[in-house]
Amino acid sequence: MMNILERLENGLVIGDGGFVFSLEKRGYVKAGPWTPEATVEHPEAVRQLHREFLRAGSDVMQTFTFYASEDKLQNRGNEAAKNYGVRDINDAACKLAREVANEGNGLIAGGVCQTPTYLSGLGKIKVQEEFHKQTEVFKANGVDFMIAEYFEHVEEIEWAIEVLKEMNVPVAANMCINSDGDLHGVDAGECAVRMANAGADIVGVNCHFDPFVSLKTIETMKAALDVAGLTPYLMVQPLGYLTPDAEKQGFIDLPEFPFALEPRVCTRWEMQKFARSAWEIGVRYIGGCCGFEPYHIRAIAEELLEEHGRLPAGSEKHAPWGGDLTMHTKPWVRKRANREYWENLTPATGRPDSPGCSCPENWGVTAGSEELQQEF
Repeated sequence: MMNILERLENGLVIGDGGFVFSLEKRGYVKAGPWTPEATVEHPEAVRQLHREFLRAGSDVMQTFTFYASEDKLQNRGNEAAKNYGVRDINDAACKLAREVANEGNGLIAGGVCQTPTYLSGLGKIKVQEEFHKQTEVFKANGVDFMIAEYFEHVEEIEWAIEVLKEMNVPVAANMCINSDGDLHGVDAGECAVRMANAGADIVGVNCHFDPFVSLKTIETMKAALDVAGLTPYLMVQPLGYLTPDAEKQGFIDLPEFPFALEPRVCTRWEMQKFARSAWEIGVRYIGGCCGFEPYHIRAIAEELLEEHGRLPAGSEKHAPWGGDLTMHTKPWVRKRANREYWENLTPATGRPDSPGCSCPENWGVTAGSEELQQEF
């Protein structure tokens, strides 16, 4: 079986979507800490979501290890570390991802993300200790490659890449930034160059911003990488929400975060537009993050059928551009069975007084700020 870099060399790799928000809606993840003890408490729920992404066209099963560092599992009153432990949670995530990947031709990617230890200003040695606790488990489970994702500061992701490179597997690195750059003021282009120079084989962005904002950031990154003569593969895994009004800290600053984001959900047709644009920019690893559901992944697979080389199993019940609506009882619905209708539709929210955009709460706090200090 080809590894991730060989697959990218051959063409498109489709990632999976969001676990945290999907499982919170289903009652398996607690909003606030957002930690993944569901891998131990409710493995059937995690397994099923993996399967839905595989059926929708995902080539990669990413371990549900978001916020699974030990410091996060015990931060601000969270008892996940005490009840289960960092090793058990990460180990269960690896085994679930591998089980489902083996049902198809999938790879599994271990994942690490930003830490409360970094936000508390405790320094490189302490931060890397947190990453090492996870990578020991990933190494024991033989993950195919690693993803460092959801980092707001390029310094911390450089420290993460350094640890992940010790595993001798390919490394992808994603930051949750827009084209303005990281929260210490390092511009997006420089962030990309620093990730590549740190050893990342794949670089890009994930979470915090919508698909189209994220592609603007990718363009900024690509331009800087070209100038520097660096050629990592490009990756994008954005939100499944539209956030044109989000500022530097992304959707977490929007007043609708996290419980009233549904009116912002991207349609499957918007995802097809995103997928085509990403491919044309040169992105070869396309997936999603929070709010990104299996049908969004299916939209990517259907839009990029020729580039990907296969339709997913999930398309068996889904004709392109609503084609199956020709079988609908109502004649006006049958008339919607075409691409022109769906490409030109501007969906309503159903809320007459709903504004198109919001006013973000821009607190401006970042690593080292008192409000972000780790609490046990």
